[in-house]
Amino acid sequence: MHIRFRYAVAGLLALGVTSFGSSAPVAAADLGLITKAPVGSCSEIVFTCENGRNYPLCPRAVTVEGEVVTASLRTGRHGGVHVRHVPMGVGYRYAGRGIWLDGFGESALLNFGKHSQVACTIAH
Repeated sequence: MHIRFRYAVAGLLALGVTSFGSSAPVAAADLGLITKAPVGSCSEIVFTCENGRNYPLCPRAVTVEGEVVTASLRTGRHGGVHVRHVPMGVGYRYAGRGIWLDGFGESALLNFGKHSQVACTIAH
C-alpha cells in the first residue's frame, strides 16, 4: 500500500499537479526522492554478464534510502533503455521496453525479450 501511494504521488508530480491546498508545486524531496543522480553514478552499479559485456545502470531517481526507482540501463554505445523498478516480493526487477533485469542480491538475469537471457553479477 505504501509503495503504491508513492508511485501514485510520483505520477501526479510527473503530470505537474500541485500540492493540495497550496499553490506551490510538490517537490520530489517531499516524497523522499532524489531526482538527480550524483556525478559518476553510472560506474557505481555495473552488471558484468557471462556474454563478456558490462551493462551500467545509470540512476535517474533514487529514494533517500538509496533504492533506484528509475534508471537508464546502458546496452550499447548509443545510449540505453529507460527502466523502472517493479516491486517484487523477493529480489528486484528493472523493466523497460523489450528488456528486463531480474535479480536477488549480487546475482541477476538480464532478459532481452522472451528468448534471450544472460546471467550477470553486480560489480561495484
